[in-house]
Amino acid sequence: MEIVFATHNQHKLEEVMQMLPENISLLSLDDIGFNQEIEETGDTFALNAAIKAKVISASTERNVFADDSGLVIEALNGAPGIYSARYAGTGNSKDNIVKVLNELKGETNRNAYFIAVICLILDKKEYYFEGRINGTITEEIMGEEGFGYDPIFIPEGHSLSFAQMSPEQKNSLSHRGKAVELLHDFLLKKH
Repeated sequence: MEIVFATHNQHKLEEVMQMLPENISLLSLDDIGFNQEIEETGDTFALNAAIKAKVISASTERNVFADDSGLVIEALNGAPGIYSARYAGTGNSKDNIVKVLNELKGETNRNAYFIAVICLILDKKEYYFEGRINGTITEEIMGEEGFGYDPIFIPEGHSLSFAQMSPEQKNSLSHRGKAVELLHDFLLKKH
């Protein structure tokens, strides 16, 4: 079964490919030549995932899933939230990390969670899957692996940041991993 994953991000594609059943052929937007800019105008992760999935499904007539994910920090009233990827305004992960660390200087409440919501459009029907992982924000960058906010997020019950973990270890804990696991189980039942 072929499914389009609504991403141009090679890191995300590889991460998700490792988590889906082998009989699923995962295609990126680059693989299908889809380059249309999709504005994420929703005010929730679920709405943004649905916007992406619906636009791609309508224009390609393929089965597709899109995710929207982000980092939610208690002391920042939920920021960066749905703006996680563009929080610093530059689209650069390092800039986003620096902004978060600066905003949290001197803050003792460093509670946060990563959330991922997947919207799957399969045979023209919509399905949603949500994954979440609680943790804390570090005071400095820790680790070289991963991407996005991984170097400053330590999942609950662990002492390493996501960026210090192996991809397998991170995937077994991560918000995206949990959402993809629900998607995986659903797809196994369907096909």
